[in-house]
Amino acid sequence: MKVAFIGQKGIPAQQGGIEKHVEELSAKLAQAGLNVTVYCRSHYTGNNNKSFAGIRTINLPSLKTKNLDAISHTFLATLHALFQNYDIIHYHGVGPSLLSWLPRIFAPQTKVIATFHCIDRKHQKWSRFAKLMLKAGEWAACRFPHQTITVSQALKKYCQQNFNRETTYIPNGVSITHNENEKILANFDLKQNNYFLAVSRLVRHKGLHTLIRAYQQITTDKKLVIVGAGTNTDSYVDYLRQLAKDNNKIIFTGQQSGANLEALFRNAYLFVQPSEAEGLSIALLEAIAYGTPTLISDIEENLEIAKGLAKEFKNKDIAGLAQQLSWSEQNQEAIKTQAAEAEKIINQKYNWQQITKATIALYQQALTSKNPRRLLTAAFK
Repeated sequence: MKVAFIGQKGIPAQQGGIEKHVEELSAKLAQAGLNVTVYCRSHYTGNNNKSFAGIRTINLPSLKTKNLDAISHTFLATLHALFQNYDIIHYHGVGPSLLSWLPRIFAPQTKVIATFHCIDRKHQKWSRFAKLMLKAGEWAACRFPHQTITVSQALKKYCQQNFNRETTYIPNGVSITHNENEKILANFDLKQNNYFLAVSRLVRHKGLHTLIRAYQQITTDKKLVIVGAGTNTDSYVDYLRQLAKDNNKIIFTGQQSGANLEALFRNAYLFVQPSEAEGLSIALLEAIAYGTPTLISDIEENLEIAKGLAKEFKNKDIAGLAQQLSWSEQNQEAIKTQAAEAEKIINQKYNWQQITKATIALYQQALTSKNPRRLLTAAFK
């Protein structure tokens, strides 16, 4: 079975939930014997790599601007894919799904799949026009493909209620390694169990400004470590640094991955997820799977993963978050006990082997269906 992934920035993943998802899933599909191609943006991966972990990678250019990077690359990738005789073209994200009608018309033998990862238009970095296009992308992701995947039950319900589309729930997974590099702690003058940790892109909807303000309201000897980099959000990154400028216990490590990131997860006293919007957070899954105590905003997507497995605070509530940070610091035994139980549950529930099997089954269903979704019927149903 020949499968192409389109929409992601590329692999290996440097940052971003979609990129981590694609890297893990494509590698597992290749291990299962599928012929997998991942289209990559040249500015993200460079022009030299032709393969990764048994996956063919194709590097194509894009218009590297906030609004045009994804859609311009998706257009070029789709044009290339039309002539490759793929069995499956799999779009990742609602923006790229805007172009999923092209293979439906020009490569009718190919089955088209889309994964709805998150409601991107809720992300505050986008302009009004971009949000309008992303809303159209949601519609397209639910109308044009033969099958649509949602990574959370919340998104599955959203697609049913807003687009009358019954989607297939296949969640993100978690992949735990045992290759931590504790030198990263010394690099930032950190000690085991003596820092709060946040891991995300430095974008407003991740709520890091709420976390910094809450942290500044408490008295603690623990540091606050923020791991990640901006994504066309320089003004927001500057704002975060301005908020933290008078507190030398707030540390920005920049983007980290692999053994460095594992060490930061495993040695944190508490992982904090203050997001205002999510799809299904891989960082949150990783934190729990590493056995790290966790504190989350009470948005639906976080609660789907961690209800009963983590402490909660009301979304955007600075005082409530500060209170929970203080409570967690004073109740180490309680949060450690909760984290140990959560670790077992998450590693069983969000397993990449199961996710890979479900994805292959969906591909086979699309290929063998005797009643495929006709494009015009699906679009105007």
